[in-house]
This record gives sequence, structure tokens and C-alpha cells, in this order.
Amino acid sequence: MAEPLVIFYDGVCGLCDRTVRFVVAHDTVGRFRFAPLQSDYAAATLAAHGRDARDVDTVCLLDGATLRIKSDAVLAILKHLGSVWRLASAARVVPRPLRDLGYDVLARHRYRWFGRFDQCALPPPELRERFLNAEIPEHPQMNAEGHR
Repeated sequence: MAEPLVIFYDGVCGLCDRTVRFVVAHDTVGRFRFAPLQSDYAAATLAAHGRDARDVDTVCLLDGATLRIKSDAVLAILKHLGSVWRLASAARVVPRPLRDLGYDVLARHRYRWFGRFDQCALPPPELRERFLNAEIPEHPQMNAEGHR
């Protein structure tokens, strides 16, 4: 099996939570791993890539030795999901500054539009191995399909 892909996400963001549940539901081969930006794992890994997790306000994807952020991360995630989701990678024809501008608008309003949790969600036992630093404080759990 290929090296796992690690998605770093804001563990208290409603949009990020929904994104993780979407990826869990569509990742049929279990290739993705997940780490909230609030975790020690995220802090150490992002620091190794010259980023401070406390200052990162975006989804990141660790793909081998490459750290992708913002729209590049989203498009790479969809590409790795395969199937019909791979078609979204055609959005790469849009210049990155334009894609990231749209991403930034969504990110700026994500708490207002999608809500915010008091703490990170704890994945259910059957998914816990896919979450790095899964000992985070408990919040309403997701089921095996990635739903609360």
C-alpha cells in the first residue's frame, strides 16, 4: 500500500469536521490519516515543514514529503479519493492565486457559516487508528461512516 496521506484540519471547525467525514466516507482504501491542527503531531510535523500549527488557518495535506495547503491541498485530496472526485483536479487550470482567494473567503467565514465546536471530536474506536493524536478530548462521536 502507498504511503498514507495526512490531512491536517481545524479540529473545532464545523466545515473541517464535515470535510473529514466526507473523506472518511469516500476513502474506500483507507489511505488518508487525519490530525487536528491542535494536536502535538500536527505541531511537530508542520514545524518540520517550516510552519507553526498555531499560525496555520487552513487545511494541509502531507503527501509524502510534500506539504500542500489551501486549494492545492483540497484538489490533491479529491484527486487521491479517485472516482468522480478526481475530475475536480481539472480546477488546477485556474491560477493558484485565484483558487486561493476563493478558499480564503470560505475560510474567513467558516465558523459563522458552518459553526464551531468547543473541542475536537473524538473518532469512534473503529476509525481511531486513522486519527493521529486521537486522545483529544471527547466531543460527539462519528460513526463508522463518518457521521455524528
